[in-house]
Amino acid sequence: MPKPRTKTGEKNLISRQLVELRKQHHYSQRYVSYLLQLAGYDMDKNVITRIETNQRYVTDLELQALSQIFHVSYDYLIDGKNKDDHT
Repeated sequence: MPKPRTKTGEKNLISRQLVELRKQHHYSQRYVSYLLQLAGYDMDKNVITRIETNQRYVTDLELQALSQIFHVSYDYLIDGKNKDDHT
């Protein structure tokens, strides 16, 4: 059974918000992966690249980790709404 994709064929819903957040904070993909590894999540730079370019699905644990790193809600990562509502 094939994995689900968005209507436009993307593998995740957070790519645009992740790129936006990373640029707002002036973080490189490598630095984001460093912060995630410090927080106990095993995500290297290539994982960040693949998420941002919609070549990779995102797990719930990764969504939680990114939400914590950038101090935004899950809703914001998924649909760009409620940026300041920390989940």
